[in-house]
Amino acid sequence: MLTKRIIPCLDVTNGRVVKGVNFIDLQDVGDPVAIAKAYGEQGADELVFLDITATIDDRETMIDVVERTAAEVFIPLTVGGGIRTVSDMKKMLQAGADKISLNSAAIQQPELIQAGAEKFGSQCIVVAIDAKRTGDSWHVFIKGGREDTGLDAIEWAQQAVALGAGEILLTSMDADGTKKGYDLALNQAVCQVVTVPVIASGGCGNVEDIIEVFEQTKVSAALAASIFHYGEVKLPELKEVLEQHGMVVRR
Repeated sequence: MLTKRIIPCLDVTNGRVVKGVNFIDLQDVGDPVAIAKAYGEQGADELVFLDITATIDDRETMIDVVERTAAEVFIPLTVGGGIRTVSDMKKMLQAGADKISLNSAAIQQPELIQAGAEKFGSQCIVVAIDAKRTGDSWHVFIKGGREDTGLDAIEWAQQAVALGAGEILLTSMDADGTKKGYDLALNQAVCQVVTVPVIASGGCGNVEDIIEVFEQTKVSAALAASIFHYGEVKLPELKEVLEQHGMVVRR
């Protein structure tokens, strides 16, 4: 079995970590650098930083926060939000990011995925997909979940990988912040059509939810925010439980 990764997610706006439910009602959680450092020390495999209002505010992602975090944290760091050009990607990588997450910009200019993959390697390019069930399928939403693109999420995941994405960060907007578990059907549907790692995101409420998504889908990693931010689940204990369930984790 391949190693399963545990990835805390830090949604950042105005230099602070926030958390909401279904992408709204954001609450302040704390300083991103301090929180990231604590996760690194506790055994997180990677971290994801998403500047969730950069696209809406039409501004660049928080380079200073990335630089300060990279100086303190020594695990892979994925950064997204407001990245629109290869030049933006280069700035983030130079600031200390290991991977770039593209969401709205990838939809608006799919060639950006290919350009980034060619310049920095597919392993650096993560395509983030915010998906919401619409009828019998899932649609891709952009601009912080505010705009329905009408694109089918499963088809878009396939296209993104064909263009060079090395990983898919898949967030269920329906499950986001609800703590009722990951959207297993959505995650498995994407896993079945792509050949790159899929990160499950949205809905994690407890250790059992992480066990369930690993056992019932082929996702490579589980991303969560609230359960880690509020100390409901501790990373060392989580990895111990996963090992007891026969999963391979990094120690």
